This record gives sequence, C-alpha cells and structure tokens, in this order.
Amino acid sequence: MPKAATSSASSAARPALRRNQACLSCRKRKLKCDAARPHCGTCVKQWQSLISVPPPVGYAHPTEPQCSYDPVEGLPVAPNVEPSERIRILEEQISQLKSQLNESRQYDSRSTSPRHAHLARNGHRFGSGSSNGQTPDNSPHGGGIVLPHASLDAIQHLSPDSNGSMRRGSTSSPELRQGNRQSIPDPLMDLLFAGWDPDLPDPDTLDHYIDVFFKCDPCGSRVLHRPSFLASMHFHPKDPNYPHPAILHAICASASRWASQEIVTLPDGTRRDKFADIHVSKTRAYIDRTMATGQDIFAVMQACIILSWYFYQEGRWVEVWIFAGFQTRAAVPLRLNYPGTFSAIGAASPGAYLAPPKDLRDLECRRRTWWMTVMFDRIVSVGGWLHGVDERDIGTEFPLRRIDFETSANVPPNPQDLFSENLFTQHPPLYTDSFILFLKAVMIFGRVTDYNTRSNLRANAPPSKNQNPFALPGFEQLDRLLALEFLQSLPPEYKHVDITSDGALDTDLYMVHLVPHAAAITLHNPYLNFSDSSSISTRRCIHATRSILAAYYRLSETSLDITRLHPFATICWYLAAVVQTQLCKYFIEIGDTAREQTVWGEINALRFAMLTYGSRSPIGTRQERLLQGLMTEIVRMTSQMQPLEVGVPLYPFSHAGVFSKETIPTDGTSAPLPDSQQYASDSPTGMNSGMAGSISSTAAPSPTGATLSSWATPTVHSVSYSHSVPAYQQ
Repeated sequence: MPKAATSSASSAARPALRRNQACLSCRKRKLKCDAARPHCGTCVKQWQSLISVPPPVGYAHPTEPQCSYDPVEGLPVAPNVEPSERIRILEEQISQLKSQLNESRQYDSRSTSPRHAHLARNGHRFGSGSSNGQTPDNSPHGGGIVLPHASLDAIQHLSPDSNGSMRRGSTSSPELRQGNRQSIPDPLMDLLFAGWDPDLPDPDTLDHYIDVFFKCDPCGSRVLHRPSFLASMHFHPKDPNYPHPAILHAICASASRWASQEIVTLPDGTRRDKFADIHVSKTRAYIDRTMATGQDIFAVMQACIILSWYFYQEGRWVEVWIFAGFQTRAAVPLRLNYPGTFSAIGAASPGAYLAPPKDLRDLECRRRTWWMTVMFDRIVSVGGWLHGVDERDIGTEFPLRRIDFETSANVPPNPQDLFSENLFTQHPPLYTDSFILFLKAVMIFGRVTDYNTRSNLRANAPPSKNQNPFALPGFEQLDRLLALEFLQSLPPEYKHVDITSDGALDTDLYMVHLVPHAAAITLHNPYLNFSDSSSISTRRCIHATRSILAAYYRLSETSLDITRLHPFATICWYLAAVVQTQLCKYFIEIGDTAREQTVWGEINALRFAMLTYGSRSPIGTRQERLLQGLMTEIVRMTSQMQPLEVGVPLYPFSHAGVFSKETIPTDGTSAPLPDSQQYASDSPTGMNSGMAGSISSTAAPSPTGATLSSWATPTVHSVSYSHSVPAYQQ
C-alpha cells in the first residue's frame, strides 16, 4: 500500500524509496534514510554526534560516516572526480602504456625474460627451464603465470576487468588466469612466460642487493654458500636450482639497510623502510605457507634466519622473540640438532624430517643453518630469557672454517661439539676461524644466561651486593672461563684485532674480544659493590667495562664505519654503560666531582657509539634510549650543568671536534678526550690492562685493597690489541 504524503515540503519533493535503495547501515538498524550520496542524512547526524565526544583510550573515531549502498542499476551516483580530471588521468595512463610498449619491444627477442636479457649481455644463457622447475605455483598465494615487471601495469590498464590482475603494491603476486589470455595484446606475449617474480626488483637491482648483502651483512650471510648461490642466480627462474624466492626477498630486506633510499622517519623518531617492509611481508607470506603446508621448509627456514637478524637490527623485539622460538622449534623436527644433521631413527615418518644431505656442501649448509639458529637464540636471550634449546639437546658438530665452506673443500667434520672436553680452551687449527671463535664466545654467554635465569628461579631472595657469589655452585667455574681460560687460550693469530692493509676489519674477531667482557658484566653485576674495595665482582665489571671502552676507542681511531659491526656490539656497549652509570652514581654520592666528570665523558662516548650505529640500524638508537631511562636518577643527582653533553667528541682520537678550537674552554671544565694523560693510571687490583699491546699503564699494579682512586681508563697507543688477563683470583 503506498505511503501517505506528509505535509512537509521536503518530504513531498523527495520520491519514495524503492526496495534496497536505503543505505546498509539504516536498513540494518531500521532507521529512516534519505539515500543521499555519498552519505545519507541519518548516518551524517549519527557520525557528528559520535565525534562530538572524545574517543576512549585506544580507540579512534572514523574519519567519515560509515554509510554504504548496494550497487543498484540505474541509481545515479555522484562522480568522485570532475570529468576534466578524469580525462587527464586517462591521457596519462595512455602515455604510460605507450612507453611500456616501447620498452617491451627493446628486448633481444620476443621470448626473452628480464633476467635472460641481463645475462645475455654478459655472455650467459639460461637453462631449458623445464616444467619440473620452479613455477609460479611456488608463490604463497596460488598458481598462474607470473608476469614480469614491465607487463603488469599495461595489462591492468588494457584489461581492467581481469580477475587475475593486481597492482604492484598488493599483498599477493600478480597472476593471469587461463580465461584471460586471449585478451592480452600481442606485443606483451613475449613477457608472459618469462617466469620472473614480479614482486622482486629488476635483475640488475637484485644483483646489486645480493652483492651488498654478502659484503655488508655480518649475520645472515653466514648461512648461505656464496659461490654456489651466485652461480644459481644465472639459472632460469623456473629452474629447480634457482634460489627460493623467500631467500631473495629476505636478502632484499636485509641489504636495504645499506642500499635503500625509501626510509621514512615516523613522528616518534623510529624509522621504517618502505622497500624493506614490502620484502618482509613477502618473506612472511612464504613462511606462513610453509607453516601450513611444509613445502620448501629448509629454504624457507634459511630465509627466516636472514629475516630474524633483520628484525634484530631493527630492534623489533616482539618479532625477534617470535621468530627465535619458531626457528628453534622448526629445526628440531628437521633433526638439525643431531650429529651430521640427520638421524635414521624415525626418519621414515612421512613428511616429518629432511632427507640425508646430498653432498658435503649441503651438509655444511645445514650445520651453519642450525648454529646460526642457536646463536640467534642465545643472543636474543641475553636479557635473562630461557633458551629455546638446551645445550644437552645439541649434538651437532661445530661448523667448518669459512674458507673450507666456500671452497667446498673435502674436509672431515669438525671433531668438536658441545660435549667435547676443553671445548672453550682448545681450538684445533684446521677447524678454527674467527666465526667459530665468535660462536664459542656466544655459547659461553649462553651459559651465563642459563646460570642467572636458573639461579633466580630457585632462589628465595634476589642477589645481594653483600653476598659472596663464589660460594654459589658453578659460579667460580664460569668466572674462571670468562676471566682467564677462554681469552688466554685464543690462538696467537686471533689474539690481536688488526686492520688489514686494505683497511678491512674482521667483525667476527672483533666480537670475540668483546663478548666475554659483556658476559662477565652480566655474571657479576648483581654483586657489584663500589663501597667494598676488595670486591672481585666490582673489579671484574670495571675491567670488562674498560676493555669494551678500549676496543671502541681503538676502532674510533680509524675511518672504519662502525655500523658494519655485528649488532650485538650495541648490547655490549649498553652493558658497559650500565656499569659506568652505577659508578657515576657512586661518585656523586661521595662527592668526587672530578672523577664523576670523567665517567660522564665515558658514558657519553658509549652513547655516541650507540647513536652512530643507530644511524643505520635502529637497535643502536633503541639501546641508547633505554640507557637514558637508567640515567634518569644520576641526571637528577648530578651537579654538572649539561651532563649529557660532557666529553663527546665528533671523532674520538682525532683533532676534529664538535666545536672549533677557539670555543673549547681551557680552564679544564670539560671532560678530556679518552687519550688524555689524565686516563693513564693503571687498572684495579689484579686487573692489568685488558688489551695488552694497545693499553699501557704508567705505574705498577696497585696493592691489594686499592681504592677507586686508581680506577681510570687506560690509554690506547699502538695499532693492535689483545687480551692479557691477569692471574685468576680465588
């Protein structure tokens, strides 16, 4: 029955609505609707009343009324743009299509892919690209014929109704369905069957990122066999020996730290790399597919390790912890924790375990993948978290030297594993290099973390500074290993961190000389007592801090880029700065202004190191902010006018500073540079210079019971340094 006309003029002028012409929101709530576009009057009024009050915490009001309509044929809809603007957009699209068609005709042949054209210029040719190779079915989002870059936008414009075409920025790989092939213009057919992943950069750019990854990345590159990986890049993308797309996406994300120009600084000061975020999402898509199907699990696990180190350098801790747990859990069913990374026991279970290694190269790749998983687990657990895999469950032998791995030398397996006697004090020459020593140092740090976490779980009270830790079971053995045995047992060629003639620095060896001191601080810091001059824990922490500072001062003498160091270096600097913060508070409490100012300069030098590293890897900036939170109390207590600006040179050990020489006060009010003669006094009792050969003392060691007056930073003089730890103190 038709509605009765109302007396309102507006209602008389408005025709009655037909079925399904009201907006979805009004129909759902059974309200009157005027079907105005783009938003009806009822929805506009409700939205206005909603935004008139502040939103609750954690909630944001919608930016416009939530009003939508069914697509009713014949219903007039207001255009979003003016007709002239629409014409201009179409003309631009036509010009883009013309340029893309011209570019497509410049290939060497109609069937040549972007990678084929790139390699043909260098005298290489693809393999046959058989149907058994990698097809677009490997994409985490389904099958189809993957299109190369140059054809994507053209096909989207020429066939906008195609169900398979997607924009470049979409989350799934662009595809072309079987039913749409006949609508593709002939000039683009030469690009349809190239097999190139459209989500990857063009071949030249991808080669550049791979080269940067192997040259600059100190973490993830350890799991890949570089010569064979570079050789496999010359295969056709459909060839089964071509690198897995997940690994390529992970490499792009990791290498973007040194090559990307798409960095955006957020309002809170953090940085996001748009290029890296795209490839992170692509890698995670492959990981999600593997978690659901189990396909390509080993290659995807290697990509996961590379991506995990990227998250670590970004300081994205939640993702770091999640990926650390995933890696260790996924590696155990693969039997990578068994000797030879394979076990015949239960190996017949369908789809459960990896097949035996194909050759020695495959075996070593598995070993390195496993040990990089364990290393990552130990490093991310430094804050006091339980490890994902216990040492007692690791039977895999240590990896081979890097030179033997890359040359595919026929070398017997490493005779050492975690059950080997004197593992941390005996280093066979044929199975020792800087990476293996770094791995051993990290495993020692892992034992310190295990000791602290398990002691805290079973302790009735937290550790006290008045407690004698050497009376605790297992403490003395760990202290002896850190303070004496490991560093003194290093082979002669690894006791010095030298810069080569071409200006290179072995970053793994640098960490070998840093990690044991950071572990010593972690072990002894709960028992730190500056009031007790005979406290061994205090001396251990001071000595470790001085050694970490000396290593940084030595590096800052050169023009080397410290952002190329392993990201774990920022944690070592942070631990040293924590000890210096505690020492600064002690000097403030006893009123020793001179030494307080000196310590402020050292704290700021470590902050400067973190911020410099943070200019490329956000983990440095995040650690410096965490340190500032710990410094809140001493900043409030100090009498220094600007404590956070004391003694921070632009380039330590150089004549260039933040200010010109004319503006530097000569009355001694500012902290001296680290190589000042004021720092030339010796180390505390029983702790000679931690870097023998680079750190010299001007006096003999102080007698037992020396006070803090002798605790000052040693001077760095020579080119190289090594560890010379004094006799162990019971």
